[in-house]
Amino acid sequence: MEGRLIIFAAPSGSGKSTIINSIMADGGDERLNLHFSISATSRAPRGTEKNGVEYFFYTPEEFRQKIANEEFIEYEEVYPDKFYGTLKSQVDKQLAEGENVVFDVDVNGALRIKKLYGNRALSIFIQPPSIEELRRRLESRGTDAPEVINQRIERAQYELSQAEHFDEVVINDNLEVAQIEALALVEDFLIEN
Repeated sequence: MEGRLIIFAAPSGSGKSTIINSIMADGGDERLNLHFSISATSRAPRGTEKNGVEYFFYTPEEFRQKIANEEFIEYEEVYPDKFYGTLKSQVDKQLAEGENVVFDVDVNGALRIKKLYGNRALSIFIQPPSIEELRRRLESRGTDAPEVINQRIERAQYELSQAEHFDEVVINDNLEVAQIEALALVEDFLIEN
């Protein structure tokens, strides 16, 4: 049986990665059969990230060539020369193997994937309780310069306006509750349907 798609999107700093990682830990449940979609990016690896594990890393020029070759389901130039995208070949391979594929993508990419796969996909938007809380979280990370944080906040305002286009919205004002809510949505989609 072909797999299904679980799509997560959120403004940077919303807790999306933490929530996804908690679901993936529970994804050891054979009924869920969850596997990450490995996105492609033109940004440099962070920390211990490895090519083909967290992301496929390309130069901006290599990424543009893959766009020209129509190799992506979705892609976005989030910031100048900072591309993110989902390779068609990677997703098709995972779905054919019966894997339920989990996407951690930007808002526009999430909406494109949902449109392409329709009812085979569940889109979940992780929303911060407020822009002020989002700024506090980004600053507390200590990983981005103030101008980068300002860019992320500006982008977050647009992303929040798109939440209504998702199948489900989880407000992350309490991480533990948000993790439980998100897992329940995934279980309902994969097991009940």
